[in-house]
Amino acid sequence: MEVDDLEGARTAAGILEKGVDGIIINHRNPVRVREIINEIKSEKQVLKLEKLMVNALKPLGMGDRVCVDTCTMMGVGEGILVGNSSQGLFLIHAESIENPYVAPRPFRVNAGPVHAYVLVPGGKTRYLSELEAGDEVVRVNSTGHVTALVVGRVKIERRPLLLIEAIGPNGPVTTILQNAETIRLVSSHGEAVSVVRLRPGDEVLGFTEEAGRHFGRKVKETITER
Repeated sequence: MEVDDLEGARTAAGILEKGVDGIIINHRNPVRVREIINEIKSEKQVLKLEKLMVNALKPLGMGDRVCVDTCTMMGVGEGILVGNSSQGLFLIHAESIENPYVAPRPFRVNAGPVHAYVLVPGGKTRYLSELEAGDEVVRVNSTGHVTALVVGRVKIERRPLLLIEAIGPNGPVTTILQNAETIRLVSSHGEAVSVVRLRPGDEVLGFTEEAGRHFGRKVKETITER
């Protein structure tokens, strides 16, 4: 199938959830052609998720947290990657689990505070506060398979927060989430686990790398994130 841009390539690659046999990119700029190819390949990749061992939990005060409502229903073991530092992103579970408090919203991830990083297509990160309708985030399941999801709406509201500290392969990593029963991470067994039930020694899934990003792009430089 012949396409002219990234949007056309994504559509061709996802037709009937299977995609066409091949794509011809009609673009005069070879640099842009390579960018489109790399973008499509990155959306088919599998991330190596790591076990992060929780070592401390600390209730915090009130803060602005972000709910990301996507245009896709998510299931058990699926969510998006969020964290305080690009060195460690936690797999935050979608609100797809039955509970006695609110109806499931499988399209939603209660993702974290406004300052947090979220993984988006192309291996980049953005701040949660930047997202808006029409943007994209990366859905990840417990085995590391990724899919680009369209954001339909973002809700920012003041809620009590919880600091989660853990140890990953490259050292300490942290994230902050709303302190509520319905907010879940993904355990090392691929199951949803509520943040209010986490205890030191528990293992959850996340994605780790060397710290260092500018405007969402990974860079090599001397940098410390705490």
